[in-house]
Amino acid sequence: MLDIHEAGARTARQKDRLLQLGALLFLLGLLSGLVTGLMANPRMGLSAHMQGLTNCTFLLAAGAVWDRVNLGPRTKAAAFWALAFGTSVNWLMTQLAALWGTGQMTPIVGAGHEGAAWQEMVVSTGLLALTLAMLAGAGLLLAGLLRRAR
Repeated sequence: MLDIHEAGARTARQKDRLLQLGALLFLLGLLSGLVTGLMANPRMGLSAHMQGLTNCTFLLAAGAVWDRVNLGPRTKAAAFWALAFGTSVNWLMTQLAALWGTGQMTPIVGAGHEGAAWQEMVVSTGLLALTLAMLAGAGLLLAGLLRRAR
């Protein structure tokens, strides 16, 4: 069992990592926007650009309130990793979909595009995994914010 000081230090590290990852996603989103026209699917490239910016904003907000998230240490770690994984993979899979021109899992912005079977599999698997991670992470974040501090 963690003592209060160890738990506080872990929360502070997680908070810092969320803020750092948010800043990194902001930079990656900006860089994605610079090369959108060079991608196999420029519309998906715009989506990658926007995913970087919106996931950055979400992580910065989550990091800003992280010390108010009242969860047990293991549950809070699970929330942290789910959010870090989900937001990062969201940008990455959208970026890969734009570069490779995949469209199987993104019928609106991917219309008329089809990547190699292995590329479609990578993007589809990543999109499904990040969806589950983001649902779990967001649910835990909300639960931790709603829960009263002990």
